[in-house]
Amino acid sequence: MKEVLDKIKPTAEERESFRKIVNSFISRLNPRLKPAAAVLGGSGSKQTWLSNSHDIDIFVLFPYKKYKEKSSELSNFLEPGLTKAFPGLKINRLKGSRDYFQIDFQNFRFEIVPILKISKANQAVNITDASPLHTKWVNKKAAKIKDEIMLAKQFCKANRLYGAESYIGGFSGYVLEILTANYGSFINLLKAASRWRIREVIDIENHYPKKNAFSELNQSKLISPFIVIDPVDKNRNAAAALTMDKFLLLKKIAAEYLGNPLEDWFVHEEINLKYLKNLAKKEGSNLIYLAVSTKKNKEDVMGMKLLKAYSLINKKLEPFSIIKSGWEWDKKWPAQFYFLVKKKELEKEEIKIGPPLKMEMYVKQFKKKYKLTFIKDERIMAKVKRRNPKIKDFMNQVLKQPYLKEKIKAVNFKVM
Repeated sequence: MKEVLDKIKPTAEERESFRKIVNSFISRLNPRLKPAAAVLGGSGSKQTWLSNSHDIDIFVLFPYKKYKEKSSELSNFLEPGLTKAFPGLKINRLKGSRDYFQIDFQNFRFEIVPILKISKANQAVNITDASPLHTKWVNKKAAKIKDEIMLAKQFCKANRLYGAESYIGGFSGYVLEILTANYGSFINLLKAASRWRIREVIDIENHYPKKNAFSELNQSKLISPFIVIDPVDKNRNAAAALTMDKFLLLKKIAAEYLGNPLEDWFVHEEINLKYLKNLAKKEGSNLIYLAVSTKKNKEDVMGMKLLKAYSLINKKLEPFSIIKSGWEWDKKWPAQFYFLVKKKELEKEEIKIGPPLKMEMYVKQFKKKYKLTFIKDERIMAKVKRRNPKIKDFMNQVLKQPYLKEKIKAVNFKVM
């Protein structure tokens, strides 16, 4: 583990540089915000950030009593102060449950989020209002295991399990902080993960001592395959965004890592055309590679469009026998879709499966539609000439579908 930590843990010099840049940013901003005040948030304030991370969260706290009835206007109150504090920099306003801002400052990307200053989670008007309470809890309960949290984060990042955005459906940094604190170490977390049952409940603060979270929590909070009760808010499932795919993937790779604990598990393999060509050669397969972009929108919307486009193409390509597929988007364009397939061309004819023979009316309709019919296993079937048996023609046909055109602004693809 020491070798991994040496690579992912910020050095003393890096921490000092980070501190100076954050202080410089906040000292420029705060005089423009009164009575609000900017503070460092996220993993930076918890000291659980990873080396070479260039994203910094800043929370601007507005006094609760004065602004609780003006929650929807906080972004408007914040924007003029940002403009005055950073007149020469581009300020991007991004859509969210409450709009927030992005500024690139001294080689770091700052996200500035307006929130209400609260002391208890039940005062929150917006989910982001509770963020400083999360920081306070982590710094108290996980003070001695920050290195273990970093290992958990890097492991999930390397294996594409990190991020609670809807298009990722993985583990957020906060959930990993809770889980690592719950089990005491990264290895104990993986041991537990390999044994997790679907609908397992993690309740580190024993908000529900009788294990009755399912009867007390709102059912909308329980749709995820794994429930992590937020230690500062008993009414919230912190893992609500987790998908079944990512839950099962962590279980699988946790067991694999424990059986073969190599450093490679912590390395994020960069997906690019060269890597994919080598992978296709190794697998003895054909590569379909797409460079994709969508219309500009908020991150979650663009991410979901990419996910839906990828999922449709993946389903359409099933007849070509997919060996491996995936997609990658680092919030820069283009995104990358890739499919390794066994076949480059399908049979010139395909079989259409019709209704059972006893459904006479539907059998007649099927015969009218298709000429070359035959019977097999008490069903009517037909041989049909395939429109685009070659994969390149097939892909051109798929990409013309209205559903995909709605999701994708531009796409280039290659078959190799």
